Amino acid sequence: MADDKKLVTAITDMEVDFPQWYTDVVKKAELADYSSVKGCMIIEPYGFALWENIQKQLDERFKETGVENVYMPMFIPESLLQKEKDHVEGFAPEVAWVTQGGDNKLQERLVVRPTSETLFCDHYHNVIHSYRDLPKLYNQWCSVVRWEKTTRPFLRTTEFLWQEGHTAHATAEESYEKTIQMLNVYADFCENVLAIPVIKGEKTEKERFAGAKNTYTIESLMHDGKALQSGTSHNFDDLFSKPFEIQYTDKDNKLQYVHQTSWGLSTRIIGAIIMVHGDNSGLVLPPRIAPIQVMVIPIAMQKEGVVEKAQELTDRLKKVVRVKNDLTDKNPGWKFSEYEMKGVPLRIEIGPKDIEKNQCVLVRRDTGEKTFVSLDNIEESVTKLLDDIQNNLYNKALENRKNKTYTAKNMDEFTKILDEHPGFIKAMWCGDQACEDKIKELTSATSRCIPFEQEEISDTCVCCGKKAKHMVIWGRAY
Repeated sequence: MADDKKLVTAITDMEVDFPQWYTDVVKKAELADYSSVKGCMIIEPYGFALWENIQKQLDERFKETGVENVYMPMFIPESLLQKEKDHVEGFAPEVAWVTQGGDNKLQERLVVRPTSETLFCDHYHNVIHSYRDLPKLYNQWCSVVRWEKTTRPFLRTTEFLWQEGHTAHATAEESYEKTIQMLNVYADFCENVLAIPVIKGEKTEKERFAGAKNTYTIESLMHDGKALQSGTSHNFDDLFSKPFEIQYTDKDNKLQYVHQTSWGLSTRIIGAIIMVHGDNSGLVLPPRIAPIQVMVIPIAMQKEGVVEKAQELTDRLKKVVRVKNDLTDKNPGWKFSEYEMKGVPLRIEIGPKDIEKNQCVLVRRDTGEKTFVSLDNIEESVTKLLDDIQNNLYNKALENRKNKTYTAKNMDEFTKILDEHPGFIKAMWCGDQACEDKIKELTSATSRCIPFEQEEISDTCVCCGKKAKHMVIWGRAY
């Protein structure tokens, strides 16, 4: 395969330069390209097909919980944004302002939405009046703009695609339950569809979403030992409803404030897929999310009956998987390398000798293993192998996380681990932000989350030595 790989432009080895490897994969697997707008990317058809699969499967999960889709304006009046002080301060450095429309200067500046809490709050203020109007379970699929200083395709761009859920409830208990429910939806999706193991936990106060009472997160570990926040769910309680005066009349005819949540997952999850599963040949896509699950490649196409058999095989498999064939005149080695680069989970090779034996060759993208199977039961063989690939990718990612998760009881251990073995670090914390700030200053590592599953590494804070309150997952992150 080394010679074949040269037919398609080679990518940088991840062990040599991981950031360049990532950029090479994004570009050469035709997921995205750079645009003439600084910090913004063009999502190409293959990358957008991946996002469409993510969107479709997540959307189904949302709707199973009673969530409905809506759409809000992309512009937010400055006066509306100013209603929630902490929220405004949190997003102020990242917002893009519109000050002129056509030839006329606007009387009030507009923000290009960095997120839509204020718009939903304004709407809820107008439509929620009675307990009978609750709950409101809304989600929107849209793009948002955050003026980033340093950008990288999918991971951090000025404009990106995402979904943002915004719900309103009668009680604090209901909003908390919804917050955790949606976090669990994200975790299940990442683990069972994207084959990415995650750690669920709560963000520290410093890392909390601007204006939220609590922020919960799923954290995943990339191949290079860096963390990626893969989805967040925020419990606002009544912290937004009070400044926006979102009230309802309860069953006793008393006025109450609603309790709200917000939760989101963006196209940066595509970056996670690349960095968790990819290898030095390019993308490796989990079958349940891959735009093309199976690629049929005829061998010796000029021979009688080969193209017809490849098409027949494709038509049969269309009933059970997402399948395509390549009937172009490129040589087979080029095709093998091309679809390896694109991460297609399973390749089928079929030529004259295979047809004579009523068989074909199945080649796994994750391991490169080849097997000969009968055409009689090809549908069953393919679906079973795709399940095996899906499970193998999850187990491989989980093993990588286990091997790159360490414990530290003091700052000497903490610093040594980070310098020599990048990954997650489990360490105790006193709860004081001064220690959290000091750890970041000394090591550039941040608190990823206070995991729901707590362990007692020691009884003292890793930084100050005082009595510890929580075990925290720390790490350098994207």
